[in-house]
Order: sequence, then C-alpha cells, then structure tokens
Amino acid sequence: MEVILLEKIENLGALGDRVKVKPGYGRNFLIPKGKAAPATPENIAEFEARRAELEKVAADALGAAEARRAQLADTTITIKAKAGEEGKLFGSIGTADIAHAIGEAGVVVERNEIRLPMGAFRQIGEYDVELHLYTDVNVVIKLVIEAE
Repeated sequence: MEVILLEKIENLGALGDRVKVKPGYGRNFLIPKGKAAPATPENIAEFEARRAELEKVAADALGAAEARRAQLADTTITIKAKAGEEGKLFGSIGTADIAHAIGEAGVVVERNEIRLPMGAFRQIGEYDVELHLYTDVNVVIKLVIEAE
C-alpha cells in the first residue's frame, strides 16, 4: 500500500513523502490517526494544495517540543516511595508516576513520551530517564527515588 505522509514519522519518512507500507499498518494506524493518506491522484493533488499549511503545523509542533525540551533540560525530579531495608521498593515507579512528578514541576508530559527501556524502577537510586517529546526531539532528565 502506498501512502503520502502528512507528518514526519520516525523510521518511515518526512512530511510529503510517498512510502510503501504494509496494508494493515496503513489501514489500521496511519490513515485513522491522520498521519497519512492513500496515494491516490486526488489525495496527491489535495496534499500539494495543503502542503504549506501542513508544514506550518509541523513547524509549530517542533517549536513547542523544543521549548519543552529547554524547560526540561538539567531537570532533577525526586519521587519518595516506600522501600524496604535493602532499598527495594514496595511496588514500582512507572511512567504514570514520573509524568505526575514532572507535571507537578510545571511541565506537562504525557505517559507515552517517557521511555523506560528496562521497565519500571524497583530500587532506590538515581536514574537517567529519556523523554521523547517529538520526532528527533529527546531530552534526558535525572530521576531520584528516595525512601519515605
């Protein structure tokens, strides 16, 4: 299935690229989310007519993500949790807890923007957490988990 990308998609292409994707990916994810349109002659003509508008929207989103990255640079977030004698937490600290703590610090972050490749944290300590704010806009914050 060939589609026209209406925004930049990581590992796929930039705004306006015509790419071939698997039919299920295009039909079930890209098209319903408004990230792409089928590459028909009508849609190609419509895209070319709207190209400037879509580029402006993409530039605005990139600017907002850059501003959030500037706010979050060199940020340290502290979360207090119940822990045992050896520093093992009763429970874990996941994306929802981190997003809530960052929100209290004054910057709105969604759970899906937080990257935890090793899973939730289960020990007291200091960790680096990567936030993926927009395509090609990432920032690393320091997370400190303390015992209550």
